[in-house]
Amino acid sequence: MAERVFLAANNADLGGGEQVLVRTAAALVDLGRPVTVVAPDSPTDVLDAAAAVGADVVAIRADGRRDHLRRLRAWDRTGRDGVLWCHGLVPALATAGHRRRLVHLHQLPRSPQQWAALRVARTRSDRVLVPSAYLAGRVSGAEVLANWTDDVALRPRPAAGRRVGFLGRLSSDKGLDVLARAVAAGGGTLVVGGDDRWVPEDQRAPVRAALAALCGRVELLGRVAPADLLDRCDVVAFPSRVPESFGLVVAEAMAAGVPFVVSDAGAMPEVAGPDHPWVARAGDVDDLARVLELALTAEPDVVRAVTDRARARWEAEYSPQAGRERVRRLLEELDR
Repeated sequence: MAERVFLAANNADLGGGEQVLVRTAAALVDLGRPVTVVAPDSPTDVLDAAAAVGADVVAIRADGRRDHLRRLRAWDRTGRDGVLWCHGLVPALATAGHRRRLVHLHQLPRSPQQWAALRVARTRSDRVLVPSAYLAGRVSGAEVLANWTDDVALRPRPAAGRRVGFLGRLSSDKGLDVLARAVAAGGGTLVVGGDDRWVPEDQRAPVRAALAALCGRVELLGRVAPADLLDRCDVVAFPSRVPESFGLVVAEAMAAGVPFVVSDAGAMPEVAGPDHPWVARAGDVDDLARVLELALTAEPDVVRAVTDRARARWEAEYSPQAGRERVRRLLEELDR
């Protein structure tokens, strides 16, 4: 029987890294590998999602992050028989020095303390995995294992208009204030999916002010499935100010066949591909307005060529099938 793979979660709720973990669990199940997901017991979002794709689950009872670190380390000492795939810095640090581990970073460390934690966390690990070449260039010895999306159907294209979509945290880091000001300058309607939970006040305030200045030309959908937002928009924009480690929302737009604009922050141009024509300078309102106008007014045959190329790139690089193949090759290397 194939060796069991254990996936350890960073958090109990379904953030970006936890969604990657669940997709990894689904890929392992499809490949016929026994898989167990280990996560904090409250809330049960990760555990429920993992069980839904056919993985076994282990709930770590913990009161806060420090307790989770201690209890996860204790659990891992009880005789784990198989490789431990640590999705995030927390489980990697909790099990530092233990044998047969993969350290999978979903974002760049943000502080000297996190960099120090990474140095400890990768002790005796077999691999350090990151989602993009951008991140691999900043983490010594890391190798790229690109993220992938769930299955995404091509969306029917709406009549040409000026509805610009945004999906993500409502924060200045994500550039929503820049986008609102660019839409205000160029005309059109801004359709926003996401919320500002866990967004600090200094990043909320500029967004609130920029959205208010649109004077009613904004629709706030709250937390919404990507497909529901993509159906409503002529173009979607991902104008992050800060370097992104990957950009899953970009891959979802590529899969759906929706025209999109990205900033040049971090890995987003890498995900979009070297031929993508609509890339704006991060944090630059005038340049974003210019690139949005190019995307909104492009001839239909140009838009079709761009979206067809993006869909083909998604199928080859970021589809569930592509992700499953990457996991299969990784396990084959580890088994050898």
